[in-house]
Amino acid sequence: MSPEPTGYRAAEPGSVRHSLIELTAVAVLAEIVFALVGGVPGAVAGAVLLLAAALLTACYVAGAGQLDDGLRKRTRLMEAYEPGLGDWRWTVRHGLDPEGDVRPLRGRLQRLYAARLSEVYGLSPATDRERVAELLGPRLWPWIDPEAPAPEETLPEPVLTALVDRLESL
Repeated sequence: MSPEPTGYRAAEPGSVRHSLIELTAVAVLAEIVFALVGGVPGAVAGAVLLLAAALLTACYVAGAGQLDDGLRKRTRLMEAYEPGLGDWRWTVRHGLDPEGDVRPLRGRLQRLYAARLSEVYGLSPATDRERVAELLGPRLWPWIDPEAPAPEETLPEPVLTALVDRLESL
């Protein structure tokens, strides 16, 4: 018995590699059956059928949302729960209240700015701090800066209005 070549490992049952080997063997056998039963037209039809099945399976496995008819869980965007506007009023009210907590409002604004800056400019407030600070200006940047602690004062309403207006204009 000869030793296995260095770096070679047999595909373990249940692994992706093992599954692909098995599926390839089944596809080759199916193609042979199509060719024996239908001749050249059967072989061509079988190849087209197997290729379509392989592409649909690959798209599903890769997570192509338009082909899975919502069978997968919805992607969680920006937070640990489904995004919605239901608690925005509470968040804004408590962020503007002198006795309230500004952190939830600041966190949401930071995530909104991060998403907008990423999609429009390809920037991240965490890594491109100078460029983002330049875009926002010295008045708004302290409220969005992810590395700075939250300002001690509550968020003034004119600053919130300016942050929302700037977010819309980006």
